[in-house]
Amino acid sequence: MKRVTKLANYISVTGGTDNGIFVTSPLADAEGAKKHDMIELLKAHGGMSFGHDGSHFEQKPVPPPLPNKCDWEIEPSELDFSTATIIGKGSFGEIIKAYWRGTPVAVKRILPSLSDDRLVIQDFRHEVNLLVKLRHPNIVQFLGAVTDRKPLMLITEYLRGGDLHQYLKEKGSLTPLAAINFALDIARGMAYLHNEPNVIIHRDLKPRNVLLVNSSADHLKVGDFGLSKLIRVKNSHDVYKMTGETGSYRYMAPEVFKHRKYDKKVDVFSFAMILYEMLEGNPPFPNHEPYEAAKLVADGKRPLYHSKGYVQELRDLTDHCWAADMNRRPSFIDILKRLEKIKENLSSDHHWSIFTQ
Repeated sequence: MKRVTKLANYISVTGGTDNGIFVTSPLADAEGAKKHDMIELLKAHGGMSFGHDGSHFEQKPVPPPLPNKCDWEIEPSELDFSTATIIGKGSFGEIIKAYWRGTPVAVKRILPSLSDDRLVIQDFRHEVNLLVKLRHPNIVQFLGAVTDRKPLMLITEYLRGGDLHQYLKEKGSLTPLAAINFALDIARGMAYLHNEPNVIIHRDLKPRNVLLVNSSADHLKVGDFGLSKLIRVKNSHDVYKMTGETGSYRYMAPEVFKHRKYDKKVDVFSFAMILYEMLEGNPPFPNHEPYEAAKLVADGKRPLYHSKGYVQELRDLTDHCWAADMNRRPSFIDILKRLEKIKENLSSDHHWSIFTQ
C-alpha cells in the first residue's frame, strides 16, 4: 500500500513543444484514459492531478508571449539610403524609397527639426500603434519603426505602382469594369477597418492614399493612417465629436467640414468621391480650390456627371454613398455586395446605360 501511495503522487514530464513542456501524474493519466477503477484507487491513496501550473492537468502547451516592441523596432543601421529616392513630402517629413535587409521599403521619416515636437511625436506613435494592429491584403503592410532614435521613422512595404491620384492623372477615366475592380479593393480594405467593435475611421481617404501594388494596376491597398482614429463602438449608431475639418477638403464629408458629430460613414462619403473620380477622370469640382469644393458639398452640391458612358447602377451607388444624411449611406459590407452584383451583371450582358448631361 505504501508503494501505491508513493506512486499516486509521482509527477513526470511526458513531452514537450517549442512553447513549453507537459507535466502529468498517474491520476492525470488515468483520468485522460478514463480508467475509472484506477482513478478510484489512486484517489483513495491521495493521488492528485497536476498541471504545469499546479492546477488540474490539461495537455496543452504554454502560449507564446504576445508581440512586443522588440518585434517591430528596427535598427537604423539596417536601413540602406545609399540609393534612396524621395517619393513624397509632407509638412512633418518625407517618404523615401530605401532598402531594409535588401528589400525595397517606404520610409516615412520625420524631419529632424520636428523630432522633439511633442505633438508630432504623439501623432507618430499613434500611427505606429495603429499600424501594428492591421493585417489585410488591401491595407499597406507595416514592417517596423525607429522610435528610440532620431530621426523617427516608420517603415512599410514599398508599392511599385505609385498612387491612384497619379494613375488617374495619366490614364483619365477608367472603364466601368476597371473602376469596379479598383472600388472593390478599396471597399475590402475599408470594410476591414470598419469592423466592429474596434472601428478604425481613416478620415483621409483620397486617391493619394490609395496605392497600386504594381505597374499592372491589378491590386490596390489603402495606406497613410496618420489621421486615422481607433474607436470602440458600443452600438452601430454611435457618433463621435472629433476634430472638425480633418482630412483633405476635396474628399471631405459635409458633417466634418461643418464640425458636427460624425462616425465611420465619413469614409463612405470619401469613397463616393473617389469612385466618381475614377469614372469621370477628373477630381470632384476640378475648377474649384479644395476649400471651395468642400464648401459646395457642405451647401448640398454634388459633382455633375459628364461622362457619356455610364453604368446606371454605379451612378446610383455613388449617389447613395455621398448622401447628405450619413445614416443613409451604406456600410462597406453593403457596398461590396452591390459592387459584386454590378460586376456580375456587367460581365454577363454589357448593357450600359448611356446618357449625357
